[in-house]
Amino acid sequence: MSARPHRVAGKRLKRIDGLGKVTGKYVYASDFALPGMLFGKILRSDEAHARIVRLDVSRALALPGVRTVLTAKDIAPIRFGTAIRDRTVFAAEVVRFRGEAIAAVAATSLEIAEAAVRAIEVEYEPLPAVFDIEEALKPGAPLVHPGWSDYQALPVFDREGNVSGRSAMAGGDVEAGFAQSYRVYEHHFTTQPVHPGYTEPRTAIASWDGNGDVSVWCNTQLPFDMKNLLAEVLDLPASKVRVVVPGIGGGFGGKLRVGVEHIAAWLARRSNRPVKVMTTSEEELTDAYPRQPTVITLKTGVSEDGLLLAREARVLLDCGAYANSGPATAAIALQIVAGPYRTPNFSYESVAIYTNKGATGSFRAPAGPMGNFAVESQIDLIADDLGIDPLELRLRNVYREGDKGPAGDVLTSVSIEDSLRRAADAIGWKDRRPGPGRGKGLACSWWLTTGGSSGVYVKINPDGTVTVVSGAVELGSGAMTGAAQILAEELGVDLTDITATDVDTNLSPYDYGAQGSRTAFSVGNACIAAAKDLRRQIAELVAPIWGVAPETIRLEDKGVTSGNNRLSLAEVAALSQRTGGGLISHGTSIQPMPVFDPTRVKNHPLPAWTSHSFHTHAVDLSVDEVTGEVSINRYVVAQDVGFAINPTYIEGQIEGGVAQGIGQALSEEIVYDGGRVSNANLTDYKMPTMMDMPRVECILIEKPSVNGPYGAKGVGEPPCIQPPAAIANAIAAATGVRIQALPITAEKIALARAQDED
Repeated sequence: MSARPHRVAGKRLKRIDGLGKVTGKYVYASDFALPGMLFGKILRSDEAHARIVRLDVSRALALPGVRTVLTAKDIAPIRFGTAIRDRTVFAAEVVRFRGEAIAAVAATSLEIAEAAVRAIEVEYEPLPAVFDIEEALKPGAPLVHPGWSDYQALPVFDREGNVSGRSAMAGGDVEAGFAQSYRVYEHHFTTQPVHPGYTEPRTAIASWDGNGDVSVWCNTQLPFDMKNLLAEVLDLPASKVRVVVPGIGGGFGGKLRVGVEHIAAWLARRSNRPVKVMTTSEEELTDAYPRQPTVITLKTGVSEDGLLLAREARVLLDCGAYANSGPATAAIALQIVAGPYRTPNFSYESVAIYTNKGATGSFRAPAGPMGNFAVESQIDLIADDLGIDPLELRLRNVYREGDKGPAGDVLTSVSIEDSLRRAADAIGWKDRRPGPGRGKGLACSWWLTTGGSSGVYVKINPDGTVTVVSGAVELGSGAMTGAAQILAEELGVDLTDITATDVDTNLSPYDYGAQGSRTAFSVGNACIAAAKDLRRQIAELVAPIWGVAPETIRLEDKGVTSGNNRLSLAEVAALSQRTGGGLISHGTSIQPMPVFDPTRVKNHPLPAWTSHSFHTHAVDLSVDEVTGEVSINRYVVAQDVGFAINPTYIEGQIEGGVAQGIGQALSEEIVYDGGRVSNANLTDYKMPTMMDMPRVECILIEKPSVNGPYGAKGVGEPPCIQPPAAIANAIAAATGVRIQALPITAEKIALARAQDED
């Protein structure tokens, strides 16, 4: 592309999927149905850790309308998992958390299926359970998986007993750094499990054909990963599994891994009918993939003028009963506790731990809010103790261009100072404590744009419109609209000329998945590659007709030009179909891995971050002196997006991320009582509503990345990282009390104030 101003990319244009969604015509997975479809329901364990002594399904099978009842005895005992193959479709001899699937039913109606589940008889022999991660590490603690050493696992993770993964990063001489320090601070922070809060529950509809092939319509974020997993648990070649993704009503990482797809497929196989399985709110809060609880200990040494000299960090992360993404998330926490700060001497360790609770997962910005809550809270604690303004302390320590990250990788496109200053200025930082019960807080961090391959097929149709086929699903973020804007820019057409198809693994090219803030970034790069090839094809077709050099051919204003010669894109596409196979291209992209120092990392699956971004949140809030209730007066986000492909949808992502972060900060928590979730409903699980949300002021910083389309960086995950820390710091400024455990409820604030007064 030339250096001319962008026509499409960077503009506030309407979403390509917007009309269907606002009119109600858009089909989500939960809307999808097939003729003759049965309804599936799952029987879940009433015990947190127990041996199954008796499992009798005869009464359920006898109910009219019941077509199939499945238990572990009816299917192959194949283990699966993300990092460790530690889970089976149904618990066989032992249940490991309350809510684990032990049987499933397919019936002609949902009501009959629910009655059949209630009719199944189960007897348990309770086993010793462990619910606390620190208790789980003690010698003699009950083992969640006594046979852990026999499980297949990725070799990058160090395992033992209840430890499903251990990772480390280190540099310099941390003991010497502490010895040189003016002061050394040690603090302890805890966070609790929180649900991703997507609107649409996990849903799958499975159907088998006469050739023994299975098709599954579901709302997974990773259709190709799902295809491969289903092939494993169904003991089929991957070529016989098809995954189709209609619309998704939100995912936020909670739909990365298998939910009910495998159960729907097994029920459909045994009943010879299509089967639909959809979770309830109670199931979502007992057996989904919430953000992992953590216990984080930070020990930090500083000079008298506040320079960071040394830091030790230990992150304990609760995987629940199955590892899932826990070991990788724990490892990612190490970059977060490092923060965007130059620290010459450091030693960080993370430990992912099994407990007898529901399996946790990769909720938006895995490890981000937990690690940031710890490190940014401690930065404020240090600043206050040293008598240094918290903004100034951060500015003295943040990364500069060319600094090295914790893995020894050279950092480029560094914008953290700019984001700090702009957020602080916007919130009126100089007046940090403007009055009684009112305070302001800051938190900054950094994040990556996940790599992985993306492919697209792009076809220019005879009417001049363009069809793009991608393996990346649209989660509701507008990322595919962003990718379409890039494609429209490259081909000289309007965004309304672009159509994106649904994902079908039988038809779509491979994509690593809608995760890690990567969709618009990676699919956008693939679209640029495909457009480049299409321009080549068009030049080779048209240049001989006009008698011009191919390099003079341009695509602009829905046409093909060279000097005074012009054909519409529709005319060229029609010509191509008459003389050849049409204008069709395949584009791919994958980010290069940064160079890093392998001696600094141990058992870490993602040691160096690709296309990192920097961001700061600033909040002005008030705390009721009697009740401890928090009211947010202003909320500002200064986020480096590299290049704002569509500012409207980026701002929407920021607003949504802040909402999730406010929930984790002030109210959200899955509460366990002896292994039982005591608030497994949307009345007692307190997510913020529209009435709780402040207006979020967005400052978009554009410091171009090296690898992103037009310099873009990933934007979806960072906004939920800083709210807990920024809010905690503002509450401390407003009240003089420091809460080091999330969520920071009104009750905790009032109690801490009362204790402080005593």
